[in-house]
Amino acid sequence: MKAEKIQYWRAFKLVAIVSFFAGLSASLSTCSPNISPIEEILATGELRVVTRENPATYSPNNGDPIGFEYDLAKRFSEYLGVELNIYSTSVSQALLDIENGRAHIAAAGLSVTEARKLSVDFGPNYQEVTQQLIGRRDRKHPKDLNELPYYKIGVLAGSSHLERLIQLRASFPDLNWDAQKAESTIELMESVRNENIELTIVDSNEFAVTQRYFPKLNSLIELSDIQEIAWAIPKNSTELQNKVNSFFTEIETSSELDQLKELHFGYINSFDYFEVTSFKKNYENLLPEFRNFFLQAGIDYGIDWKLLAAISYQESHWRKNAVSPTGVKGLMMLTNNTAAEMNVVDRTDPQQSIDGGARYLLKIQDKIPERILFPDRLWFALAGYNVGFGHLEDARILTQRAGRNADLWSDVREFLPLLSEKEYYSTLRFGKARGSEPVKYVENIRDYHDLLIWLTRNENMPVINDEELSEPERKTLFQILDN
Repeated sequence: MKAEKIQYWRAFKLVAIVSFFAGLSASLSTCSPNISPIEEILATGELRVVTRENPATYSPNNGDPIGFEYDLAKRFSEYLGVELNIYSTSVSQALLDIENGRAHIAAAGLSVTEARKLSVDFGPNYQEVTQQLIGRRDRKHPKDLNELPYYKIGVLAGSSHLERLIQLRASFPDLNWDAQKAESTIELMESVRNENIELTIVDSNEFAVTQRYFPKLNSLIELSDIQEIAWAIPKNSTELQNKVNSFFTEIETSSELDQLKELHFGYINSFDYFEVTSFKKNYENLLPEFRNFFLQAGIDYGIDWKLLAAISYQESHWRKNAVSPTGVKGLMMLTNNTAAEMNVVDRTDPQQSIDGGARYLLKIQDKIPERILFPDRLWFALAGYNVGFGHLEDARILTQRAGRNADLWSDVREFLPLLSEKEYYSTLRFGKARGSEPVKYVENIRDYHDLLIWLTRNENMPVINDEELSEPERKTLFQILDN
């Protein structure tokens, strides 16, 4: 018995020593316990933000980060007057990084849950989502929650989705799942598509964005009530909490938050399975013939080549001999007048059409008042390309008459459809127009552009070097796509 006690105390001391040095190492690798997160941020001039990679949150995009959460984090770093250091990881690791001080904020589209409140605090709610059960549209799937135990469900470890399944097990004891160490819901959606797992769970806002990339997948059942999305911050970091609260109050009051939501989510159309699958087939079969022409025009005029390709797809579905009933022709569907104005001799010649279309778009952009900033400047230019600059200006007049902001696309697009109603177009200079078309036109191009970003995400494509462009080229509206 005495020997057993000695062994016990030796083991206890060993565990205590290991724990002490582990804790010491952790404290040395993170911020000092004597300095608050906001003091460290201001002292180092760096805001460390952890996120997760997903088209609805953050994407590296060949070294140029994009995404809703990235834009929010970037604005917060500017609000504090410091540099942004952002990196991505899994949900569970992101929360651990907040606890151990590696990151100051987790801007990762995180749901606010009671379990998470035990280890982190949250900033203000800026989005609301529901959890959706996702499966292949061509396979048998559960009709209700009672059938869930009969299916193989893959879920992210440490996610709010896992918390929900644990809650559901109280009502469905046979419910089982595989808590995977995947980095993102994208990996799980790929597993469902490839039939490695039958079902997964995705937040509604994420699936609205990513369903285009996985046309074989469908939302089956709503698994939760509405949940709030917010930033996670270290527990009891009062000063940082106050800064986050003030920041969100400011961007909500200025409507900047609404503009960011419009930029990233406002154009998402109702999903069309056949449209997306058709686009992918045309991407593989038709685009390669013209790809270099889009690339060259992009380099020549400082335009993202994928944007030009998206415009062309909306115009002609990448058919070089396309002709409309009104006589517009070619990949960029130029009118006779526009072709003459842009010195395009043969509208059905792919290179001439793409080059002329790019220059015409720049010409429209030059007419837009300089006070109109990105990204609205881009949407106005696209709308003008479709309906004509005069009709676009008429819609802006209607917007202004209604007391709305004629310099915001989100406002003007509501009034464009009125150009087809005599009550309104009879009071305007350029008269009647099919005003709903440019709204749909812009939404489609944004959709196609996103699909092209997704489909080319693993390719090593030529990148325009900003330093090699002339000053006018650097100021084109299309630089927004590199931000």
